[in-house]
Amino acid sequence: MEWKTMMMPGRSPGVYDAIVVGVGGMGSAACYHLARRGLRTLGLERFDIPHMMGSSHGITRIIRLAYYEHPSYVPLLLRAFELWDDLERESGRHLLEATGTIDASGPEEIVFNGALASCEQFGLAHEVLSSAALSERYPGYRLPAGHLALFQPQGGFLLPERYISAHVEGALAAGAEIRARERVIAWEPLGDGVRVTTERGVYEAGSLVLAAGAWMASLVPALAGLAQPERQVLGWFAPLEPALFTPQRFPVFNLMVPEGRYYGFPQYDVPGFKIGLYHHLEEQVDPDDFQREAGPRDEVLLREATTRYFPAANGPTMALRTCMFTNTPDEHFIIDFLPGYPQVVLASPCSGHGFKFASVIGEILADLVQTGDTRHEIELLRLSRFTESSVTVS
Repeated sequence: MEWKTMMMPGRSPGVYDAIVVGVGGMGSAACYHLARRGLRTLGLERFDIPHMMGSSHGITRIIRLAYYEHPSYVPLLLRAFELWDDLERESGRHLLEATGTIDASGPEEIVFNGALASCEQFGLAHEVLSSAALSERYPGYRLPAGHLALFQPQGGFLLPERYISAHVEGALAAGAEIRARERVIAWEPLGDGVRVTTERGVYEAGSLVLAAGAWMASLVPALAGLAQPERQVLGWFAPLEPALFTPQRFPVFNLMVPEGRYYGFPQYDVPGFKIGLYHHLEEQVDPDDFQREAGPRDEVLLREATTRYFPAANGPTMALRTCMFTNTPDEHFIIDFLPGYPQVVLASPCSGHGFKFASVIGEILADLVQTGDTRHEIELLRLSRFTESSVTVS
């Protein structure tokens, strides 16, 4: 299907209905939904589109319905799946690969029992497998004997770089302006609207969406204690038995073991079984000044788990790449207005698990800009769960 371009006549250059700062996972979706609703929209990105400097890259990103973090996420995920399907049809791009998902841990630990609780509460299709049964069905897995695994067939992985491109192309076709390599220096309220200053110009709008990921605290300094960037490393290892690690034979996983909580993927598009460790070395970082090159210590953490739990994947290292989590204290997202500034919407430092929600978060952000409310349940994500009085513009 071809995109239909919308023209927005009668507006002055440099004046918009909404400006979106950050055109990554959440920001590109916000631009797409805002523009398709007829709002004159400007997206500003300090790096390339897409880029590898933040949190919205890495070839593949997990999407799952059996959500152990909190059951409130499941309705959002159901809508996210619908919107991903819509975007695939409209863009003509393949964006989501269904492999099924494995959530595995000891039977009393949160990864398994939280996933099971979500499935039972929302009637999601699922199976419970012992470690032995899991290995019999999917021989690439060799988990501890006492572990239980929840298999949910609808999940899999998204293709983040393709997805961002699809949302940006759709936003452009709907009349948005998107500007890459243009860093925002400052923003300020301007009556009921905002003025945004970049390295290249000054823009005004009725509303501002801040979706800058690890750079949120530079735009709202008081978020420094609530949106903390963390260095993360991913590894790709060449499987010794490649046939066991295709998308058809190896579901994506979340795995809690004594060494930590790991997540991983089949081989897809680039060489290697892919694995990561949540909170890796627990390195809180300045997003503009940290060790972007992965090193031997990073590799050891990922190699040890691969050797122990996925031995048939334990071949030569193909790649090690860094990205960033931006963690809140409770690891839930932030989707809300900035206190005292109803024209400014804060969008989602996602604590390492938010990319799968980007399609529905874009819809929510457009709702908040357009109407001040949303039909989606986002109380869990409101900024007011923290000390609201501490969050102001410096």
